[in-house]
Amino acid sequence: MILTLEWTPEGVRFIDQTKLPLEESYVLATSYQQVADVIVTMVVRGAPAIGVSAAMGIALGAKQTKASTTEEFAPEFEQICNLLAGTRPTAVNLFWAIDRMKVLFSKLQAREATLAEVQEALLADALAMYDEDIAACKQMGAYGADLMPDEGTVLTHCNAGALATCGYGTALGVIRGAVERGKRIHVFADETRPFLQGARLTAWELMADGIETTVLCDNMAASLMRQGQIQAVVVGADRIAANGDVANKIGTYGVAVLAKEHGIPFYVAAPWSTIDRATLTGDAIPIEERAAIEVTHHGGKQLTPNGVGIRNPAFDVTPAKYVTAIITERGILKAPYSESLQAMELIAQ
Repeated sequence: MILTLEWTPEGVRFIDQTKLPLEESYVLATSYQQVADVIVTMVVRGAPAIGVSAAMGIALGAKQTKASTTEEFAPEFEQICNLLAGTRPTAVNLFWAIDRMKVLFSKLQAREATLAEVQEALLADALAMYDEDIAACKQMGAYGADLMPDEGTVLTHCNAGALATCGYGTALGVIRGAVERGKRIHVFADETRPFLQGARLTAWELMADGIETTVLCDNMAASLMRQGQIQAVVVGADRIAANGDVANKIGTYGVAVLAKEHGIPFYVAAPWSTIDRATLTGDAIPIEERAAIEVTHHGGKQLTPNGVGIRNPAFDVTPAKYVTAIITERGILKAPYSESLQAMELIAQ
């Protein structure tokens, strides 16, 4: 299994996703500031992986503190959390992981835990999140495999695989689960411009697993759907609102509209931590605007004329009416999502 990130005695080690697929190299973040930089620069990306990365960053900051007591460390803990929270605004798993660490720290403060106990507990919880994420992805894969065709082509957009998680993947976990059951799946992977996560990362992952894969330019899906060459679509998510609206990599909305028009099921696979019940609709999801250079340049070469205007929103929002089902580790959700989300939450309690 691809090691997207891992805790080491020296710091947090990440596979450098900006160098894939031609170079498999690793980055060691030896401070929480470096973990934040790794997230911003997309050395690590994907909502679940970002969340666990932030938790490990907090654990690393606690380990390296110069404070001598928990009380002395408290303002620094807040500073660490704030820096990591500012890295990527759309991926709700980031805030879920940070909030979980904050709750743990508050409990430790309340029982007057020593600084050594705080350091140990924060690291233990970060490592628990890592294991939980892999287990959740495998469970999603088991649930989602039932929804995949026994034989046919499945389209995916961006990368929601092992590289976007701690291992196995969400959307690609569903595909892996289907293949493990003997289903004959051929994957169409959108390039996913401008950062090309599909062409660079999804294709690399799936080829490493021996899953038949074809890369498509982002504007090819409509024609292939019309020709009956796509049987299903499965994507990941960075945030799911309480009504089932889904924020995912830019271009996902267009794919969903096309799937609806052609009668093709459109599935979203995401862990429960991606669901943001406090955000009522997709209109309230913050959309990250990334640097213009990701559009103006590729591979160090300028593609656009000097001075031209650039828009680079990293995500778009797909309204719930286009989503056939949401696959989580707790089970499969169907519309109306506000009701199915609430029901599943009550069952879990």
